[in-house]
Amino acid sequence: MGKIFVIDPAKCNGCRNCQIACKDEHCDNDWSPIALPQPDTGHFWLNVDEKVRGSVPKVKVSYVVRLCQHCGDAPCMKAAPEAVYRRDDGLVIVDPEKAKGKRELVEACPYGAIFWNEELAVPQKCTGCAHLLDDGWSVPRCVDACPHGAIRFGDEEDFAGELEAAEFIAPERADADKPHVYYLNLPKRFVAGIVVDLESDEVVVGAQITLENPETTEILQAETDEFGDFWFHQVDAALYNVYVEAEGYMTRMVKADATDEDCNIGPIDVFAAAE
Repeated sequence: MGKIFVIDPAKCNGCRNCQIACKDEHCDNDWSPIALPQPDTGHFWLNVDEKVRGSVPKVKVSYVVRLCQHCGDAPCMKAAPEAVYRRDDGLVIVDPEKAKGKRELVEACPYGAIFWNEELAVPQKCTGCAHLLDDGWSVPRCVDACPHGAIRFGDEEDFAGELEAAEFIAPERADADKPHVYYLNLPKRFVAGIVVDLESDEVVVGAQITLENPETTEILQAETDEFGDFWFHQVDAALYNVYVEAEGYMTRMVKADATDEDCNIGPIDVFAAAE
């Protein structure tokens, strides 16, 4: 079945140890016949994609590690079968000699994982540190450098219990490309806000918040904390109805549009119920 990567963005804090380790291993180092030296700048064989989500004061930062997907049916192999090969362990390698001058391989990768080395006139990408594996290492440098277990590497059967919940970075291409990089807990949307009583100039603590997806009828519930805040994490991209209920107040409903981005509703003003 071959080797795979399993990446969990929920465990990543953006330290970029993996990215630095990749640079340290490949810049100015010739690992022929696996890879020629990576340039000091311009190449990110492994990249940590950082995204600031929401709006002040409801802000989250997510980090998603991106690298070659080492596809089981790799588009780059189809584009240049004489220059790209798959090892017995499943890692896809761009042959640094046979691929010289083949700049078209950069465009052949739908994941943006192949880079052009202008000085050496060769396309380059993550090799899974195949040279280290051949030398007895059990994992690539990026995996070894991660202090939080956000990147793991091993035989597919070793992760069998987790892969049912895994996703792919480009799910629309998964059936065609058969990527060997699996993701757990890819960032979804959040919906957040604060419940306030402007008349008394106070936040409302312990308010019951109901998040309703009108299309799927899915219901989620939360409660405002001591600051009047509420959060719904890892929800689907959708337009939601948000219901606010609190003792002594009239029920309030507002819309939350999380279709294109995370939604900070902001202050939701509630009004005292008539006695």
